[in-house]
Formats: sequence, structure tokens, C-alpha cells
Amino acid sequence: MVSELEKAVRADLQALIKEKNCHGIMVRVGWHDAGTYSKEDGTGGSNGTQRFAPESAHGANTGLDIARAFCDDIKAKHPEISYADLYQLASIVAIEDAGGPVIPFRMGRKDAEAPMCTPDGRLPDADKRMPHLRDVFYRMGFNDAEIVVLSGAHTLGAAHKDRSGFDGPWTSNPNTFDNSYFKEILKEAPAPGLLHLPSDKALLDEPECKALVETYASDQAKFFEDYAKAHQKLSELGAVWA
Repeated sequence: MVSELEKAVRADLQALIKEKNCHGIMVRVGWHDAGTYSKEDGTGGSNGTQRFAPESAHGANTGLDIARAFCDDIKAKHPEISYADLYQLASIVAIEDAGGPVIPFRMGRKDAEAPMCTPDGRLPDADKRMPHLRDVFYRMGFNDAEIVVLSGAHTLGAAHKDRSGFDGPWTSNPNTFDNSYFKEILKEAPAPGLLHLPSDKALLDEPECKALVETYASDQAKFFEDYAKAHQKLSELGAVWA
């Protein structure tokens, strides 16, 4: 049963995302809050600590002050929702509004405070390849198949030179969530104006991972099915529930 609070927050998030055309960065704010999780010691995860320094100033979070400010506007209107829930719901609403799969969402994450900020370096580095991706994703509890499917979120949004050192979108329709990302990275070189990151091409380094890229490039329904499961798992990493 969806609560009245969740319905209201979803509606306001959807209106904001449509107005600001900010699907990509809203996906990123949820991803980067949850993606700090370590299964080794239970630290990090979807607990809202990204709103505090020093985590807010970590290199991988450059530019996310924009998304957090958007979320602050929603939080001011709905103070009952935790930041941890808000960041994850913003990410999910952005994907769904862009035509992506419906992702199961559970309200009730508790916010952590500043002392629970994680050290820098826990999020993926776009300039590195599969050994690094495995270090990062395995630490969170994901496997190779989940690395591939979660990378498909790059179908939304664009990189910005002043944030990551890279520039441009991954697909020709960066506000549409579909399987275009996988079709694009299978090409030897990016189409004019589009982007292939080293971490994108890394998905082709291993035969099993490349086979999944090819599957998702040809079967959007399968991509959506697997993505929804993986994103739900991501959104609940490290959560402490009320």
C-alpha cells in the first residue's frame, strides 16, 4: 500500500523533474548515496549522509549539490520524509518518468548524521576498467551481471567536463530510459557527439559481460526486468528502517 506521503512526494518530484529536465542528475543523487555501502563493515549506503561534508565534497559527487538543492525544496514541503528516502525516491521517479521500469520502493529509511559519512573513493571511477568495477560493486554485494545491468542507467543524462572530466551524453535521447546505452557501447567508436567511457567499454572485456550487453541491446524488456531488481537492491543497501 502506497502511503499518502509517498504519493504526494512522488507527484512533486515528477513535476520538478519535468520542469527542470533533470532526470540524469536525480538518478545520480540516489545512486551515489546508496553506492557508498560496504558489506564488509556495514557502513555507508542509503542513509542520506551525502548531504554532509566531507561526503558532499567527494570528487564523485561533484555537481550533485544541484540535485540535493532540488531535493531540499521537496523536503521543505514534506518534512516527514527522510533524506535517505527522498534521494532514493527521486532516483526511481526520474527513471519511471523517463519511460523506464517500475521499481519497487519501500519507505522508512532512517537518516544518518555527519559522523557516519564514508571515506572518499567508494564510488566508481569512470576512467577505470573491470578490475576496479569489481572492487567497487563486489564491496556492495553485487555480481558481474548486476554491474552490467546497473551500468545501463547511463542511458539517462550526460557527463559534464567540470564534474567528471568527460563531456556529452551516452545516447541520442538522454531523457529517455531505454536500452540505447547497450546498443551504443557495442559500436567500435561512439557516434558523433556521444560518449564511451573506459568504464563503459570495460563491460565488453569479459565474454560473459559482453554477452549480457548484447542481450540487453536486443531485448529491452529483459533489461527492464533485470534493472528494476538490481536498482531496488541498490536503493536498500545499508538502510536502517524505521
